[in-house]
Amino acid sequence: MALAWQGVRALARREWCSSWRQPAEWLTPLAFVIGVALMFPLGLGPEPARLRELAPGLLWIAALLASLLPLPRLFAADLADGSLEQWWLAPLPRPLAVALKLAVHWGWTGLPLVLLAPLLALAFGVDDAAPLALSLLLGTPVLTLLGGLGAALVLHARAGAGLLALLLLPLQVPVLVFGTAAAQGGNNAPVALLLLGAWLAVLLALAPWGIAATLSLMLD
Repeated sequence: MALAWQGVRALARREWCSSWRQPAEWLTPLAFVIGVALMFPLGLGPEPARLRELAPGLLWIAALLASLLPLPRLFAADLADGSLEQWWLAPLPRPLAVALKLAVHWGWTGLPLVLLAPLLALAFGVDDAAPLALSLLLGTPVLTLLGGLGAALVLHARAGAGLLALLLLPLQVPVLVFGTAAAQGGNNAPVALLLLGAWLAVLLALAPWGIAATLSLMLD
């Protein structure tokens, strides 16, 4: 138990420090979403009612596309420097190692979007950013878990980025639909949030095991 806990702390510290030393990996998605939030009002025109109506869908599309940007290197860098093999030798379950890496990845890429939701909503003239923030809080971890599975599947593919998008976009469309419905508020928002939460719970239970099994096949 003590060795496993030491392994958890060491892996979490390594992943956090590694992400900190590579700011482009998490600043690029963030800059993409901010750029979209600033450019769309300029392109759509200064009509407050129209901007407020389109804001949830546009911001969720930006968040979904931004989540794809760092995925090609999610496991590729660890494979290149031998870290991936070291995970398998560490005294902790492989699904737990995968879950830790994805948690740190979400902390650098998804959590900033949740925290910036009030400012992003303000760019579209939305007064109440709580529905948007709550939908992102439940939806961005789903995107991270699906992205981790896709990144593992295309780990050795040459056209990894394009193939990754083709694999993930059909799976992410329901997240986009329910996330947008939740961000819009209204009567349908509680149902959409429940569906996002249910999907998140299922993926939290299954995705780390599936990703670990896929990575094991890729390393053999």
